[in-house]
Amino acid sequence: MLTKWCRAFPGLPEQVAEARHFVSALLEEWECVDEGALIVGELAANAVRHSLSGEAGGWFLVVVGFGADFVRIEVIDQGGDSAPTMRDATSLEEGGRGLMLVAACAKDWGTKTLSQGFSVWADLVPEGV
Repeated sequence: MLTKWCRAFPGLPEQVAEARHFVSALLEEWECVDEGALIVGELAANAVRHSLSGEAGGWFLVVVGFGADFVRIEVIDQGGDSAPTMRDATSLEEGGRGLMLVAACAKDWGTKTLSQGFSVWADLVPEGV
């Protein structure tokens, strides 16, 4: 069973850093603080940039779940025109690599379509577990 912590953030770009601080504080005793901060930063930035969460009055939710041997980081947004997907970014594009970074850091990751939004989650397994 997971022990979960969650926090809602206004859908503003500056709140991405606040989401990173929130996750980093929760992961202090685990050996995956840097990876957790990177993952939540990418997912929160995507929520603000690519979903209704970034519109006036929007929000996104960060959920951190602790299992016996893993940590799940999840960002829930308010949805948009299309589901989050990983795509191939060319070397000339400024963006498009966020989910590739998440996939590289996480043991597993995925997306869920919700009734009024999307969830993107990533599982981390700290070293030595």
